[in-house]
Amino acid sequence: MVENQEERINASETHSFKTIFTSQTNHHNTLFGGAALAIMDDVAFVTATRFCRQRFVTVSTDKVSFEKPIPNSSIIEAIGRVDHVGNSSISIKVVIFVEEMYSTKREKAIEGIFKMVAVDENGHSTKIV
Repeated sequence: MVENQEERINASETHSFKTIFTSQTNHHNTLFGGAALAIMDDVAFVTATRFCRQRFVTVSTDKVSFEKPIPNSSIIEAIGRVDHVGNSSISIKVVIFVEEMYSTKREKAIEGIFKMVAVDENGHSTKIV
């Protein structure tokens, strides 16, 4: 059993790895921004759910910064970590790192904040426990 909030935050940190293929890239042969946001939203959802095991919906994104393009045939790691816990909402910081397929080069590519709201079985906001 996790005792305090910092322990809960550490225990709920989520890591997801993916390989980027041509079907996910644009005419520049880099990851579509919308595809990156979908990956980030998924990691944010899993992180929030792992934090308190409640239902969540995304209500906003903030400060999403596309710092480096993510080329085809790259490996990415998306990391979600609880940034702030409110009464019924939780903010998750998601960072994507890009790695070259056949080298150890790794760089931060994208980061952003995803605000999630806890909802009950009827879709109404509810208190985070």
